[in-house]
Amino acid sequence: MEAFNKLTNMLLHALETREPTIHLLDSFIDHWKSITNYYIQTTDDSLPVRRTDIPWHLRQMLDILLYEDKQQAVEDTGPCLEYLLQHKLLETLTTLGKAQYPPGMCQQVLIFFSKLLDQMQKPLLQLVSVYKPVQKLIRLCALPGSTTEKEEAEFLLVVCSRVKQDPHVLRYVLELMDQQPTSSQSQHSTQTSVQQTEPCLPSNQSGPSSSSSVQSDPPSSSPVQSESGLLWALLQLTRSQRRAVSLKAHDSLLLLCGAQGGSSGELLVAHTQLGELLAGRLQELYSLLAAEDLDPAALQSRPPVPWRSESPDHTNNFFTWFDFLDHLTRDAPQVLAVKVSQCVHQVWLVETLHPQLLHRCEQVVLVSTSVLCATVRLLQSSTLLDQLVHFLLRTPSLTQLCDHISDQISMASLSLVDELLQKPHRDIVDILVLDFLQSRRYLCPHAAGQEERPRESSEDLEDDPFFSDSLSDLPPPAAGQGSAADVVNSFLCLVPIQVRSAQLLQEGGYESYVHDAHNLVTCCRALSLAWDWPQTPPPAGLSGEEAGFSEGPLLKVLFDRLGRILEQPYELNLQLTAVLSRLAAFSHPLLHEYLLNPYIHLSDCSRSLFSVLIRVMGQLIQRIQQVSNLSEQLLNARRDLLGLSHNTRLEHLTLLRAVIVLEEFCKELAAIAFVKMPMDPDLPEPDLSHLDQD
Repeated sequence: MEAFNKLTNMLLHALETREPTIHLLDSFIDHWKSITNYYIQTTDDSLPVRRTDIPWHLRQMLDILLYEDKQQAVEDTGPCLEYLLQHKLLETLTTLGKAQYPPGMCQQVLIFFSKLLDQMQKPLLQLVSVYKPVQKLIRLCALPGSTTEKEEAEFLLVVCSRVKQDPHVLRYVLELMDQQPTSSQSQHSTQTSVQQTEPCLPSNQSGPSSSSSVQSDPPSSSPVQSESGLLWALLQLTRSQRRAVSLKAHDSLLLLCGAQGGSSGELLVAHTQLGELLAGRLQELYSLLAAEDLDPAALQSRPPVPWRSESPDHTNNFFTWFDFLDHLTRDAPQVLAVKVSQCVHQVWLVETLHPQLLHRCEQVVLVSTSVLCATVRLLQSSTLLDQLVHFLLRTPSLTQLCDHISDQISMASLSLVDELLQKPHRDIVDILVLDFLQSRRYLCPHAAGQEERPRESSEDLEDDPFFSDSLSDLPPPAAGQGSAADVVNSFLCLVPIQVRSAQLLQEGGYESYVHDAHNLVTCCRALSLAWDWPQTPPPAGLSGEEAGFSEGPLLKVLFDRLGRILEQPYELNLQLTAVLSRLAAFSHPLLHEYLLNPYIHLSDCSRSLFSVLIRVMGQLIQRIQQVSNLSEQLLNARRDLLGLSHNTRLEHLTLLRAVIVLEEFCKELAAIAFVKMPMDPDLPEPDLSHLDQD
């Protein structure tokens, strides 16, 4: 092959240095005639093309065209290119390739087209004598039983690259012509053939940039395409078992959808079924994934999978395709990104996933919820996120699943909420929580004048011997909200001394809690920075008794679950407290007041996070009386969680683990309050020693 290339270069050099009387056009015509003479003179139609001179003649023609192209100005057409256009050589080659005569001819034609379109400086795809055969060649790609996938993928990649460079030619490769070419266009005179411009089409650019406006009135002369043409071929090639072919098909789709100029986005939305095809592929891959015996826990914790990664199984295939759609909708024009995202919403989320979330089979619900959790984690596209948030927050499924009869489903759903809260989408916090707190009807009518500690902490527990030691050291709260030290110490003193066990193993001190809280608060502040949240809470409305305060479905589920923490599995309790901690870390004044202020005076029909914890501690005091050797049992339970003990059978294990979770949770809330609340220099520092010792 190297020797052959050297010979080709020598011949081309000879062409460059021959006498002017020997024109390149003559040589170009001679090579073409040699090809056509083969069909006249040869009777053996079984001889493979690679054993003929056809490939060599095609390479010589290509070299001449490229050399001529370099010598001409971009706006001029050389005689060889003019000959190719006027005599419709590309049409003839496409016909020969389709006929596969001689055998393997289609491969040679694809190679010729790819190099011609890729290496020529002059734009060619707007020329009738070029885009017509290109259209026909596209229809030959990705057919069943094809042996030229490699060449097809390369050819389509070059076409899409040209569309990316000049989006106006998209209509030509998609066959979306609104008017017939004029006679002057078909003649391709020497002076005008390269300077032709595309005919005008009705434009949607003046209207809103949304899919609905584009789809409202598609031109009747441009029917929607589906099972043919460029898009269909590319979708088929993405399924190829040959990795290089599949990657090129993916790259081609990204190039095609990433073209920002002209009206490419509107064309793809109004005249193709690109969104439906992409979403249909996602739904197909999800069906294959859901049919397998999957581990929901492994799905939930699945790390992001780049779309270029190897795909050895159905699980990888699904997540790599989802990541591909995420990239595509991030780079595409807004109108196209919205359309694709809406198709994903309808085809996958509504038609496929939603019925599974309501299924009676626990495994079906668990797998679908776990897949949603993993997709939310890797999602970066704003348009896809809009659709997914709309799907999850506008249907009751999510909050219902958080309080499912199955602890596994509840845990997976809480994990999904936790992932959602980490996304830069204001509606998530607004719809799930803030919309229900805006009126502040959880406050007593006189709360605006002076707020007090909830009755559970000030009345019910001060006389309890288990709490007297802890609460006696608390400074009396100032009128109103209370100082940072008061708030921090209020959470620290919630857990009775008798059940504190962290110091028994000499675990990390309070610095680690404050460090973790600082990271969490910083992350939540970064998310909400552009949401223009107020610095102070709005005026309080009617009280809960008069207006029927509702904390909202999510907070109701979280508080109800927290109230049952002593009976729930350890892993579920961890996920529950993680969601509550993240909500408390957001900087909205209503969230801070409702979740982190122990001193607000609640109406009779209302509860806050602190009041729920007070009730839980009351239940805990009664339950721990049943546990003998409490300190030793708690120490063993901590060791068991850390993997430091083996074959230890503990009674009351669920209760002991719940006590540990509560202790850690109260420390987390204290640390979050410490990080969020400005310290008054005239007041003492919070007594954070409670985090290290009794």
